[in-house]
This record gives sequence, structure tokens and C-alpha cells, in this order.
Amino acid sequence: MRPNPRHDPHRLDVADAAAQAVELQGRWPLAELPRLAADHPTDAPALAGDVAWSAHAHTRQGTGGAPEVWLQLSAQAAVLRTCQRCLQPLALPLAVDRKLRFVPGEDAAAALDADSDDDVLALEPQLDLLQLVEDELLLALPLVPRHEACPEPLPHRAGTESVEAAAHPFASLAALKPGSGRH
Repeated sequence: MRPNPRHDPHRLDVADAAAQAVELQGRWPLAELPRLAADHPTDAPALAGDVAWSAHAHTRQGTGGAPEVWLQLSAQAAVLRTCQRCLQPLALPLAVDRKLRFVPGEDAAAALDADSDDDVLALEPQLDLLQLVEDELLLALPLVPRHEACPEPLPHRAGTESVEAAAHPFASLAALKPGSGRH
């Protein structure tokens, strides 16, 4: 049996899928999400793994009588990043679970998104779920990736000041103070 082309995850007609309460799921190699794979550490093992995803399109009865178009999107992946504290590779598990409402037009989406707790997107004739999943996983990344506890001690710079001098950075100025006897 051939899959319905309207339910192709790369060209999904969200309104049609919602009217039919379509559920889709699958796996994509992490390498197919180039923006998510872009910050893979160069000294880490080759990029591997999959992004597992599922999407459930459905309608809800709206307050104005017209049905609202919704998409429940879930995705899980594990990516490698560079820890910003120790500069070693860091495995980050990512998980996304979003409820997205679709409305006709960018203006309506912007107006509703500002006034609503729900995520609101403009309804397009075709939606690429791969790009949407990638967008959501990118938003789930921490701003500063770092280990809870780095696996190796942090390196110290050679020639750094002693701990005592670092604790009192203006101690040498005391000698210049009048009455200190040290001029």
C-alpha cells in the first residue's frame, strides 16, 4: 500500500492531516539535520544517532465555532557539544514535547502568539516536519553547554598569581599609602 502523499512528513498538509486526525512517527539520522549537527565537536567521534519523532495532527472546537488546527509534536535526540567549562565533548540528551496551533496567515499567528500561552504558527500549504523538529530541538539546547561535574580537573594557566595575591588584588597599593613606611 502506498503512503498518502498528503501525509509526507517533508510536505505535510497540516489542515488536511488535522481533519483526518493523522498520526505520524519515524526516525531521521542526525546528519539529516544540518543545523543541529553543525556544532558537533571536531575532536569527538563521528556524528551518529537518530532523531526519533512523532506528530499527531488534530482539530479542536474553537470558541468562534470554526475548528482549530493543532499539531502535537514530540522528538528525542542525543547530540554532542563542547563543554564550555572544560572544553571536552559533552553528550546532551534532548527531548521536545510541543503543542502547536496553526492559524491562517502570519499576522494572525503573530497576534495570537503574543496573547496566548500556546505556540502559534501560520498555516502553510505544506510543512516540512524535519525542519520543524530541527527548530524545536535547537530551541531545547542549553545556551551554555557544560557538564554538571567535568570529568577531568580544569587546567590552570602557567604563571598565574598565587592564591593569596588573587584574593587581595590591591594589596600592593597598601605600600603606597601615606604612613605605611614603605615608599
